[in-house]
Amino acid sequence: MTPRRAYRSDVSDARWALIEPVFVAWRAARPGPGVAAGVHDLRDLNAILSVDRTRIPWEHLPHDFPPFRTVYDYYAKWEADGTTEQVHDLLRDRTRRVNARTAEPSAAVVDAQSVKTSGNVAETSQGIDAGKKIKGRKRHLITDTLGLVLTVLVTAASVHDSTGGKQALTELVAAYPGVNTDQMLSKRS
Repeated sequence: MTPRRAYRSDVSDARWALIEPVFVAWRAARPGPGVAAGVHDLRDLNAILSVDRTRIPWEHLPHDFPPFRTVYDYYAKWEADGTTEQVHDLLRDRTRRVNARTAEPSAAVVDAQSVKTSGNVAETSQGIDAGKKIKGRKRHLITDTLGLVLTVLVTAASVHDSTGGKQALTELVAAYPGVNTDQMLSKRS
């Protein structure tokens, strides 16, 4: 079979070399048919990036990718067991080192943003941000000083910035104990 032509959403060879060991180790830890059998090349799972970047439904994946149910199954497993977070952490740590920073951040910036939600979002997960007059959800985001994501918390828009911020800070301190939370920077929107 001839190799497929690359899509713009595909991971480059250099980036794949960085993250491939995570996925190879993940597959090796899964005995049994299917996953461990290696029916599909892990790199073919560029299909996940294709769905993410183009926003197409899973079932509309092009023919040259593995079956959409297989691709989604891998995606769901990686999300559930923390594999995607492990890849994110690996890339963030590498980016920090390339920028002459330690892998562990010591300072961070916190922000919150209320956003409107689509009609298919459950009413129970929405709220109204009275100050901004927005019905929807609120993203509480903590980044390092390079702007790389450390913690994300999504709440109803009615949750006050300080309440969501405290909860996000609790998650931040658990994951990154070296961050000095006494001197947190807060971006006002």
